[in-house]
Amino acid sequence: MEATAQEVDATVTAAHAAREALADRTVRAAFLRTAADHLEAAKGQLVEVADAETALGPVRLNGELARTCYQLRAFAGIVDEGAFLDVVINHPDDTATPPIPDLRRYKVPLGVVAVYSASNFPFAFSVAGGDTASALAAGCPVVVKAHPDHPALSEVVARVLRNAAAEHGIPAGVVGLVHGFEAGVELIRHPLVAAAGFTGSIRGGRALFDAAAARPVPIPFHGELGSLNPVVVTEAAAAERAEAIGAGLAGSMTLGVGQFCVKPGLVLVPSGAAGDGLVKSLTDAVSNTDPGVLLDHRMRDNFVAGVAERAQLPDVDAPVTPGAGGEHTVSAGFLTVPASRLAAEDEHDLLLEECFGPVTVVARYDDEDEVKAVLSRLPGNLTATVQVSEAEAAGEGRATEILAELTPLAGRVLVNGWPTGVAVAAAQHHGGPYPATTSTSTSVGGTAIERWLRPVAYQNAPEALLPPELRDDNPLGLPRRFNGRLER
Repeated sequence: MEATAQEVDATVTAAHAAREALADRTVRAAFLRTAADHLEAAKGQLVEVADAETALGPVRLNGELARTCYQLRAFAGIVDEGAFLDVVINHPDDTATPPIPDLRRYKVPLGVVAVYSASNFPFAFSVAGGDTASALAAGCPVVVKAHPDHPALSEVVARVLRNAAAEHGIPAGVVGLVHGFEAGVELIRHPLVAAAGFTGSIRGGRALFDAAAARPVPIPFHGELGSLNPVVVTEAAAAERAEAIGAGLAGSMTLGVGQFCVKPGLVLVPSGAAGDGLVKSLTDAVSNTDPGVLLDHRMRDNFVAGVAERAQLPDVDAPVTPGAGGEHTVSAGFLTVPASRLAAEDEHDLLLEECFGPVTVVARYDDEDEVKAVLSRLPGNLTATVQVSEAEAAGEGRATEILAELTPLAGRVLVNGWPTGVAVAAAQHHGGPYPATTSTSTSVGGTAIERWLRPVAYQNAPEALLPPELRDDNPLGLPRRFNGRLER
């Protein structure tokens, strides 16, 4: 099953040869829509295969497949519109200082994109997921490194995409697929690979990021690695709705057996009666959560060992003990610790690292200075959340300051919500400071397409030689900025 170096080379070469077939935007958009149609038509088979390999359940998998099809169609719409090309035209201006020549700028696809599938999203962040959809929309063929947790599903989905491509005269090589650890290493080193997208662990992602940078010709590597997703609960919020916040936290941290990249892993809760009420609500809700199956035994072993190591630290308690729930399952739980233990560097730094699975750390703080001290020690995150009272939401108290303190820590900042659930929308940003991601880009939403494009400007090129996207008469009807004026 594992691809050899020769097979990786052949797959990448075939993808490289398919670039011209994606040059026509109309064909690209139609291909993406057909791919979504074919995935929906094969839903029964796909969900059955996915459930057999991941045990995520038909309800979750049907929802994720629907999201995947929505992404494909959304990117088709972006391709049709053409704004992603970012066309800018400046006619000569001899009166400027210095004089401006005739300049015309737009964006072109980078080339073959390597996509590294995620374990926890076998559809939405895998063979037909957001990285693949956005790369194809940009005009880039893809070679996907299948995740070992769902190899059969990866093959079936790749076949569906190739069949969709064939309907539009696009070679099958436009979507390549390889299996195996060494194949993943060969892929990032291949000279015809122009960029890469990754979703997974910090260790694996950093190794590939370093390999991408160490190439004779370095390439962009857009990696989503790991995130603690901190939550701050103000004292006023805890006093006003402790029960609701505790129940909401329980639902968010146990959703998908705690295997979402935006699971809240650290929650700052006030000491005292208001915070006690929240912890009681959390205890009740988590205690009523059934054990669940993690994606593979390696993850289960890491979870059981990780929570046991954390629980043994001084001043750490487990109101609901997380760990092994059975031979194949794990039980949800949470740990509590005084926030002062996290305010200075010591062995408790382990609690500031992501633990993949249904567990969170509740840090009880005595005052606002402790909150600031803990936040100052956190690495980059995908999300950060603040729970505020009704009065604070209207501008009273320190809510605005807390929001400002959270903003440097994450790519998405939430107020009175929970981070699990990443909407596919134009304004979405799914990324954050390192180690959440290795770049400033998003992997969800329309602007994810920008990762696979580069700008190029033509200077003093005769109209007859210009690509149609850059001609004065705008034969493709593209949105553009023409001599400083935005044209829709």
